[in-house]
Amino acid sequence: MRKIAILGAAESGVGAAALAKVKGFDVFVSDMEKIKENFKQVLREYDVPWEEGGHTPELILDAAEVIKSPGIPEDAPMVKKIKEAGIPVISEIEFAGRYTDAKMICITGSNGKTTTTSLIYHIFQKAGYNVGLAGNIGRSLALQIAEGCQYDYYVIELSSFQLDNMYDFRANIAILLNITPDHLDRYEGSMQKYTDAKMRIVQNQTEEDAFIYWNDDPIISAELRKYGIKAKMCPFSIIKKEGMIGYIADGQYVIEYPTPFNMEQESLSLRGKHNMYNSLAAGIAARISGIDDDSLRQSLSDFEGVEHRLQKVGRVGGVQYINDSKATNVDACWYALESMTTPTILIIGGKDKGNDYSAIKELVQKKCAGLVYLGADNTKLHNFFDGMGIPVADTNNMKDCVAACARMAKPGYTVLLSPCCASFDLFKNMEDRGEQFCEQVRNL
Repeated sequence: MRKIAILGAAESGVGAAALAKVKGFDVFVSDMEKIKENFKQVLREYDVPWEEGGHTPELILDAAEVIKSPGIPEDAPMVKKIKEAGIPVISEIEFAGRYTDAKMICITGSNGKTTTTSLIYHIFQKAGYNVGLAGNIGRSLALQIAEGCQYDYYVIELSSFQLDNMYDFRANIAILLNITPDHLDRYEGSMQKYTDAKMRIVQNQTEEDAFIYWNDDPIISAELRKYGIKAKMCPFSIIKKEGMIGYIADGQYVIEYPTPFNMEQESLSLRGKHNMYNSLAAGIAARISGIDDDSLRQSLSDFEGVEHRLQKVGRVGGVQYINDSKATNVDACWYALESMTTPTILIIGGKDKGNDYSAIKELVQKKCAGLVYLGADNTKLHNFFDGMGIPVADTNNMKDCVAACARMAKPGYTVLLSPCCASFDLFKNMEDRGEQFCEQVRNL
């Protein structure tokens, strides 16, 4: 019996373990940290042995294949040992893809992928399609397959970390929204290595497949020349120009392929320029998959958005509070600021991933009436922003942060949590940061 070892016992690792067990492999799961009780319960249910609080090499290095959770870096000591032993390292998505014939609609990009993934899933569900949601969002693809889910389509959000360990997996519809600096701490500071990871979305595509991408992204445009992409090319743009499959023109949202579709731009539920891109990508994927005009029009107009992405928390004392905790890089914050129409108090900070804040400097000067830093170490923020003549406050917990915002903000202002950074210095994760923000706002 072939052995599969799994590093990491959270959503993807535990799902992979369940599927490997169902498919008759000898399975062992190892995690450097404590395993959460809900994940232990799944491992017990599938009778999978596990260890926590460290890796035992002899229980891992006898495996024929290792499935690595995306959060574990390639240079982790155990991963290095596995590679030195010549054992293939793959992702949960790569493994799960071997055991389903469902059509795969895969979305990646530095920003907008959760919104786009959620919107596509919403469109397909409302159209009555038999569709599952997986990847960086929702439940593990592997666990869904292990449980016997028989979907015709999966809509899958893919991070660069997941793409790194995918080799034979094929996206029937691949969507690449944008490529901007992110996670450079995981890519040795190399933008090219990060870009290479994102471009893996097109590997293994055939003439029967489609590649949807933002035409105006300079990095994508440069990269396309390097790849002999066989899939149907489906570029989109915010403006009408030759060759575009989707665009906005004269107040109309337009898709030209495979059959013409249009609707009033004002009817789209998602607002802001960045959401035009997300809506175009989603609409093109829907049209390629045969979704009819009425269903698409309805879904694009009633989608409620994604938690922690420009989520309106409430209005207190005439001040609007917005939770954009998902903005874990500078570009995401740029889009959030760009959509602000009132004086803004910006909450920024966290675990810096090699950020260059110069990209938002002009927008901060134009839109921000105050800055509140929220991090364990805010030195880099002080060094960059303090000299701009905008009031600043320094905080290292959410209660003090929201209190500082409430003091700075006047009626008619907006308080925007759009941190540019990862959350792991002060919070469990991005969701925890957003939830704590919402809770503190409600306590005002």
